[in-house]
Amino acid sequence: MAEKKTEEFQGFELDQHLCFAIYKANHAFNRFYKPVMKKLGITYPQYITLLALFEKDDQRVSELGERLFLESNTLTPLLKRLEEMGFISRTRSKEDERQVIVSLTDEGRGLSDGVIDVQHCAFTSLDASLETVTELVDQLNDIQRKLTAAKAKVPA
Repeated sequence: MAEKKTEEFQGFELDQHLCFAIYKANHAFNRFYKPVMKKLGITYPQYITLLALFEKDDQRVSELGERLFLESNTLTPLLKRLEEMGFISRTRSKEDERQVIVSLTDEGRGLSDGVIDVQHCAFTSLDASLETVTELVDQLNDIQRKLTAAKAKVPA
């Protein structure tokens, strides 16, 4: 059985691998977004953090980390920087002092038009219909869910 699997994937060139196509697309997005977001004074990780907070403000740090697929050692400095920039505030939860709540400031909320401009610029540059983009997002989200579920079954 192992030989059949090996033969099935022999001859796959790098550009034929789904993981590499996603990797390249991710880097292309980052390169595309960089100058657009520079005008806002933010990085891509800061951008997605703000998007998550525009979607749902006043989130626990742990909830935000899960939503963004970021570990706390990556998220904490990112949040600290956004706080220094005046876009968010971090406060201890009144119900549970161990929990830190992240909230947009008025200045952070003021970035919403710029964030919408970033989204619009990317969407129009793709030259694809909303339906096509929505289908692609759904397919990629499905891949992420399946890989996350499969990871739990793979021996460490």
